[in-house]
Amino acid sequence: MQLTAFSAPGRFWRGNLHTHSTLSDGVLDPAEVCRRYKAEGYDFIALTDHMIGLYGYPIADTRPFRDAQFTTLLGAELHSGAMQNGELWHILAVGLPGDFAPANAPGFHPVADQESGPELAARAAEAGAFVAVAHPQWSGMTLADARSITAAHAVEIYNHGCATGCDRADGFQIADLLLSEGRELSLVATDDAHFSEPDHFGGWVMVKAEENAPETLLDALKAGAFYASTGPALHDVRVEEGTLHVACSAAVAVIVQGHGCAARAIHGASMTRAAMPLDRFAHSPWIRVTVIDRAGRRAWSNPLRGF
Repeated sequence: MQLTAFSAPGRFWRGNLHTHSTLSDGVLDPAEVCRRYKAEGYDFIALTDHMIGLYGYPIADTRPFRDAQFTTLLGAELHSGAMQNGELWHILAVGLPGDFAPANAPGFHPVADQESGPELAARAAEAGAFVAVAHPQWSGMTLADARSITAAHAVEIYNHGCATGCDRADGFQIADLLLSEGRELSLVATDDAHFSEPDHFGGWVMVKAEENAPETLLDALKAGAFYASTGPALHDVRVEEGTLHVACSAAVAVIVQGHGCAARAIHGASMTRAAMPLDRFAHSPWIRVTVIDRAGRRAWSNPLRGF
């Protein structure tokens, strides 16, 4: 059994799914954001400005910045309703239609009679978007909050802006608990770049697709045909006869995690392959893989079920 990212046809394309510009609270205009990501070797980005009334409910039209080497997906960071802590929902939606109707969200605070976060997420998914639960740790999100977003395709498990700005980058506890409850979710790493601090070029997805085209990339994201990274490359993740096999760029640790405290690790120098028996995971409905390189950078597979 092989993860979809490695069995699907095509090649890997590097992209950032969470980016801001001067259309909301970013520092750079959309053209310059796209120019910088292209110059850094990215194949695509989604410009996801805050879709609130304060900024005129923007969905950035980044189509003029596409060319033969670089493309964009339309998107936004959606807001509406309150989480359990009383703060506004943040929902990442990539692949939105340009005419997506905004919620009643005049600013960064909940107001009466708003659409709820779960309702807004469901509406975005119905409109064709790839929907992710944004920065759970930064938001102070509870498990009950996360459970309510039943339309989500993914959880943002690493947010580089939250890492640099407040050391709250993690979404793994939420993601792992939802996986153990049976949710079918993928795991994304993003920048959440505003360019007001070193919050860019730090977290990305590698999407497997036959061409670097918006519709093809969006389909691959929804199918889970990608992995997330802050540096290392994953080349293969598969299970054969009860053993997990991982191929990757040079690593000092390869770790497999599962339900509860189930985990197993191999440590070494410049490892590019690892094999681990999965007897420790006999009662786990899912597993996922982390690869760590000598600089401490990480790559994460999507979850594997039915192994």
